[in-house]
This record gives sequence, C-alpha cells and structure tokens, in this order.
Amino acid sequence: MNSQLLIENLSNPALLFFLLGIIAVQLKSDLEIPESTSKFISMYLLFSIGFKGGQELAHSHLDTTVLWGIVFGIIIAIVIPLYAFFILKKRFSIANAGAVAAAYGSVSAVTFVTAVAFLDTMNLKFGGHMVAVMALMEAPAIVVGVLLIHFFDKERNRTGLFKVTMKHAFTNGSVLLIVGSLCIGWIASDTQAQGIKPFTTDIFKGFLAIFLLDMGIASGRKLPEFYKNGWFAFFFALLMPLVNGSLVAFASHWITAIPGDRFIFAVLAASASYIAVPAAMRIVVPEANPGLLLPMTLAITFPFNITFGMPLYLYIIQS
Repeated sequence: MNSQLLIENLSNPALLFFLLGIIAVQLKSDLEIPESTSKFISMYLLFSIGFKGGQELAHSHLDTTVLWGIVFGIIIAIVIPLYAFFILKKRFSIANAGAVAAAYGSVSAVTFVTAVAFLDTMNLKFGGHMVAVMALMEAPAIVVGVLLIHFFDKERNRTGLFKVTMKHAFTNGSVLLIVGSLCIGWIASDTQAQGIKPFTTDIFKGFLAIFLLDMGIASGRKLPEFYKNGWFAFFFALLMPLVNGSLVAFASHWITAIPGDRFIFAVLAASASYIAVPAAMRIVVPEANPGLLLPMTLAITFPFNITFGMPLYLYIIQS
C-alpha cells in the first residue's frame, strides 16, 4: 500500500475530528454536539451528496454500464447479509444475527460521504449514478435480514410488523432525502444549481468535520457496551469490511473501469448501517441488542473504513 496515501488519510482534518470525539469521551469531557444540530448536519450531508449526484447524473448517459452498476450494487446488498447471517448465528441469537447481518449488507451514508471527500482529495471523479446505487442498496439488506429472521425463528408470527418494517425500509428519512435530492439535482438546470452551490459545495467539508466529531463522541460512548460482547464481535466487525471491501474492489473491474466508481462500490460493500437498520430492526425485532449492533458498526467498522480501509481499497483498484 502507498504509505503516503495512508498518512494523508490519517492526517485528514475530518478524521482527526472523529478521533477528537473519542478522546473527549475518554477524558470525560462535557464536549457534545446538540442533537438537533447533529440531525440538521446529517440531513445537510445527505441533501448535498444527493443534489450533486443528481447534477452528475444529468450530465451522464444512462447506458448499460450504469444499469449494470445498479444491478451490481443490489446484488452486493443481497449476498452480504446472506452469508453474514450464517456466520453470526453460530454465536448470536437469531434476532441478533439477522439484525447485524442486515446492517453489514446495508450501507452507511456517512461512510459514503466520507468516501466522496476522500476521492476529492485524490482528485478522482465518480459517476452521479453511484448516489442512486447507494440509496438502492439500503433497503434490500433490511428485507433479507427480516426474511432470514422470519424463516429461522418460527416461534413468533410477525406478519404485521413485517409489513411495517418493509414500508420503513423504503420510506425512511435518509433514503427519501437522498433519493429526492438526487431527483431534484437531476431536474435542476446548471444555472439553477449554481445559485445554491455555496451551500451544496463550499461548506461541505466543514460540516463533515463537525459531523464526524459527533460520530466520534457517539462511538466513544458505545465502546464500554461493546467490550462486554467478547472477541468474536470485535473480529467480525473488523474482518467483515476488510473482506467485503477488498473482494468488491477487485471484482468491480468487471462492471466498470472508472477508479472512482470502483472505489465507491468497495466502500459501500465494506460499510455498515447504524441508522436505518437499527431503526427498522427496533420495529420487527425489539429483542435484538442495540448494545451489540451499534458498537460493531459505529465504533469498529466505521473507524476502520475511514482510516485503513479506504486507502487499502484504492490501492487494490489502482494495482
């Protein structure tokens, strides 16, 4: 791996703010981001990525490469929770195995946003359709996770809850916002988009740094809960993104030759959802332990991806 690339990533201000959040918790500081502010920033990041992706999509041609890219993303979101579930259920309950498998099959919008910023520092472009790919990968993993729980846990009938969860998987706020922003960006003309460019582009990295500071604080607070779950959870949360991201970084050359698109595919495969999936699983599987799911995805997988994972995936792609 290019050591200079790794050093540049580790010295990225956004990542350093994430580490500052963890340090603040360890020092028992009263540093915190108000919940309303954190929610606004997360909405802004999704809006900005979606809108810019729509603009890129408007300048792209919907050819077979784009369509295959969408199919490839959905396949990733279906396959990962399938094999993850059978590994997890050897140590976890059916409910926990299904919830964690769904989280690793789904995607993290924040990891995607960080990956976009990483590509920007590398001066690499990616197709606007990749925003649509990300949005479309959110729901299939939730559906697969719920189906696995229903199939292997026959003692309880959750038909009504299943329907509610399916509705949530396709209409939750993060998916709706990014898909809606994508469509609006696609419809808007270049002149109209230029009018809000200072908001969608110029302040993006500053908001990302503040949001990652908040994520660092949240991760630091979840670590004590995670320590109670033993080494299996730790190694799974570390190896799962490594394996998924590396395999997709290599396999994606059959789908597209664009390094930026291949990198996004790898990051999406390596990421894990800690927003949409926990919210959905809270409805259908209330007995699933959030003290297991959230620390795995937020305190282990997310930091690994934004420190060592991204330089590794790009190295595989460029080799």
